[in-house]
Amino acid sequence: MTETSVVLILVVITALGFDFTNGFHDTANAMATSIATGALRPKVAVLLSAVLNLIGAFLSVQVALTVTNAVVRLQNPDGTPKPGLLADSGEALLLIVLAGLAGAIVWNVFTWLLGLPSSSSHALFGGLIGAAVAGLGWAGVKWTGDGGKLDGVVGKVLLPAVMSPLIAGLVAAAGTWMIYRITVGVARRFTDAGFRWGQIGSASLVSLAHGTNDAQKTMGVITLALIASGTWTDTGSIPFWVKVSCALAISLGTYLGGWRIIRTLGKGLVEIAPPQGLAAESASAAVILSSSQLGFALSTTQVATGSILGSGVGKPGAQVRWRVAGRMVLAWLITLPAAGLAGALMWWIGDSIGSTAGAVVVFVILLLLTGLMWARSRRTPVDHHNVNDDWQEPSRPKAEVTA
Repeated sequence: MTETSVVLILVVITALGFDFTNGFHDTANAMATSIATGALRPKVAVLLSAVLNLIGAFLSVQVALTVTNAVVRLQNPDGTPKPGLLADSGEALLLIVLAGLAGAIVWNVFTWLLGLPSSSSHALFGGLIGAAVAGLGWAGVKWTGDGGKLDGVVGKVLLPAVMSPLIAGLVAAAGTWMIYRITVGVARRFTDAGFRWGQIGSASLVSLAHGTNDAQKTMGVITLALIASGTWTDTGSIPFWVKVSCALAISLGTYLGGWRIIRTLGKGLVEIAPPQGLAAESASAAVILSSSQLGFALSTTQVATGSILGSGVGKPGAQVRWRVAGRMVLAWLITLPAAGLAGALMWWIGDSIGSTAGAVVVFVILLLLTGLMWARSRRTPVDHHNVNDDWQEPSRPKAEVTA
């Protein structure tokens, strides 16, 4: 077995590991509101979401192709391989991909530990961008499309990051307001029961949409690694075994459930009633499915959070916990640069050691860091038994209270 093959195997394992963390990190996007309103029991919700994520992963490949082609600059404008990248240093590109994935996983697990619904997608792109800049320079990242097209990182990642939560929030707010206007005078026990049934359908649609968007990001990364190693040459398609393995990995992560983040989204932002849950989930599904068809690698976490906030704004008299929302927005803002720094650091460690040994060291560091954070999470466990407990804001220091 060649050294390139060893590094490629490490990249594939790490990519599937990221896909797994993406699954449990983003389960909340589809199921937090249904669990919070009692429409679905927690374990039933994550099982349903896992199955639909698996199905959704096979419905489209546009986002996977975006990840393969829109981050690291693989080709010159004329379509020929970029000199010094694929032709001469495929193993160097593999180390960049491995370092980027490691940075993304570290950030994913860290924000899960804090219960913050940060973007797994932006963690992935941040890690890849940071490692690519460290290894290839700023020109190694495809910031825009060739010829000034609105493509690359700016068009396919950054613009959707700004627009998608705003659009989802507006749609959810309008839908929530309309629902409460239509049901004025109807007894709440009738409306809540009906909307809980509706939530099962809308949450299922979000899970299906999540599979069409997030599962494909890892497909794109593995395909990028296969291209770097020379075992795959078609930048316009994804190997079937890659689709299957990524779909299974994200489904397994989804089934285990990221209970900390489910709790934050379901209980921390707004006390969600079934009509709000239906409006939020429907808005999320519409935005995610539309973006998947257009190849936009948006953050499903940001879409879901924007929808939940919109449902709070749209309900007359609803209380939105803006402090919690502010912490989420802060996590959104720092995810790309933080994961980028982590990816760059991982690349520097691997490159300093060199060759296959550097890749192995990066992989071992990743295992140690994630293991330590998992062990820390066991001190204050959150699972399906306590995910719906009443929300308690962290107590503020006395100096802040008396100010």
